[in-house]
Amino acid sequence: MEFVFLCLTALGLSMDAFAVSITDGMCMKQGGIKHAIRVGLFFGSFQGFMPILGYFGGKTFSEHVQHIDHWIALFLLGTIGGKMVFEAVREICNPPLYPVVHILTNKQLFFQAIATSIDALAMGIGFAVIEIPIACAAGLIASITFICCFIGVYLGKAFGGLFQHKAEIFGGVILILLGIKIFTEHIFA
Repeated sequence: MEFVFLCLTALGLSMDAFAVSITDGMCMKQGGIKHAIRVGLFFGSFQGFMPILGYFGGKTFSEHVQHIDHWIALFLLGTIGGKMVFEAVREICNPPLYPVVHILTNKQLFFQAIATSIDALAMGIGFAVIEIPIACAAGLIASITFICCFIGVYLGKAFGGLFQHKAEIFGGVILILLGIKIFTEHIFA
């Protein structure tokens, strides 16, 4: 039962990262397995590390972050999404003279990974309360998130090529909406 619970928890925690990975894949003009692995590793690492941080940080740390975590997610995802929309519209209005290759920087992936793993931090505190072995839980969360994000990049890439700049605008809007979703869930919880 505990394994099934952890698998379902890991799958649930990975969904925000999966959505962002699809968006990342949609915006890619080039990039293959290496990029998918990179995205999966960033998101998987953060989704695996944050429950450990929450587990050992305890309720005191959570009480301090809980008041602003939704603001952090809204700011990070809103900024990244807004930048994507802006750049896509700029390219539509002023097409470049040479092909533009969009490769996500490590900094962009870092902020996306933080924004999508805040819930995993809170889950780590829950694991401490119900005495779930954190190493097993974190490893499972990281692995499932990696797999979901790896697949997400390829799904996004498959559809992104069909829609070109519209995919980048759509992806940016998805990130903004994801930030708003996280924000409203915490405000109305």
